[in-house]
Amino acid sequence: MGAEEEFLLVAPVSRAVSPEAEKVVAEAAGELGDRVGMELTRYQVEVRTDPHTSLAQFAEQVRSTRAAVVRAAARQGLRVISSGSPVLGQACPPPLTAGPRYTLSAAMFRALDDEQCACACHIHVGVPDLATALQISNRLRPWIPVLIALTGNSPFWAGRDTGYASWRTTTWGRWPVAGPPPYFESPSHFEDLVAGFITNGSVMDRGGLYWDIRPSHHVPTLEFRVADATATPGETVLLAGLIRAMTATALQAIAAGDPVFRPGPEMLRAACWRAARDGLAGQGIDLSTGGLSPAIGQVDQLLSWLQPALENHGDTEMVNTLWSRLRAAGSGADRQRAAYQRRASLTDVIDHLISATNSSG
Repeated sequence: MGAEEEFLLVAPVSRAVSPEAEKVVAEAAGELGDRVGMELTRYQVEVRTDPHTSLAQFAEQVRSTRAAVVRAAARQGLRVISSGSPVLGQACPPPLTAGPRYTLSAAMFRALDDEQCACACHIHVGVPDLATALQISNRLRPWIPVLIALTGNSPFWAGRDTGYASWRTTTWGRWPVAGPPPYFESPSHFEDLVAGFITNGSVMDRGGLYWDIRPSHHVPTLEFRVADATATPGETVLLAGLIRAMTATALQAIAAGDPVFRPGPEMLRAACWRAARDGLAGQGIDLSTGGLSPAIGQVDQLLSWLQPALENHGDTEMVNTLWSRLRAAGSGADRQRAAYQRRASLTDVIDHLISATNSSG
């Protein structure tokens, strides 16, 4: 497993987003090499971990990589926050990174690029082949709303409370190939869809498949793109531990020939919307009944389902501890709003995120 984390740069006095990513990436490359790079906007920096089989070693690298970016930004007079959305500053339209890919994106997708100053945490899990990746995706897509609720960390956008726990989820859902993936009948079904999207201009290439779960186009992994950028290193570790256990559990179900739960795309889409709006503190749609149940209870159900896989990987104690901590403190969105409510100050939200991003937790 490995992670890609996207961060926002902010000015230390105004706390507004700052378009100095190129300088910070060049500075951080001295420590991180090619594990740090640019993103669509010049407000963003992306970092990548190495592949890991140990969750504890993965956790160490997540913390050390964040610390390296924080140091590089500080040397440029800037701060780093891990938030799914910009809290303060001129976020729309954002200054785009120079380069032919981003120029083509702006030409093809136009105003869609105007609200892409949004950051995610992508988790990769190694898989043997495309056919297996698609079968895993089919079995795990019903859990996408639960992961959205768990990781919601984008309630504010450019100076206002959106009313959502994950506004990033909503903005990404506007793209032509985004949100929950379809149920794939076969690898040829997947390949035919992708070829059609490229031919008709819905995506530039395979890198433009923005489904919440997708086979990676450049490494042999299944990529989970569902989560907002997580506020703390511990939340990234929790997410990775859960996703690896989900993948392992799905593989066991495939081997056993267990039936696949296949919710209708309409209800799955509605469940994702509800999770993005209300987050961990709210009610989520139970896809087996169509009714509502507490999002926290849905996470508990997920953990119960994953216990054998967590135990097999030796991750039970770490994952359960991190989940207990998150459950007690509230989601990233909940904590951002709590920081705001103390003095009705958005700069307090930024200061909270600066501290959380490089915390040990």
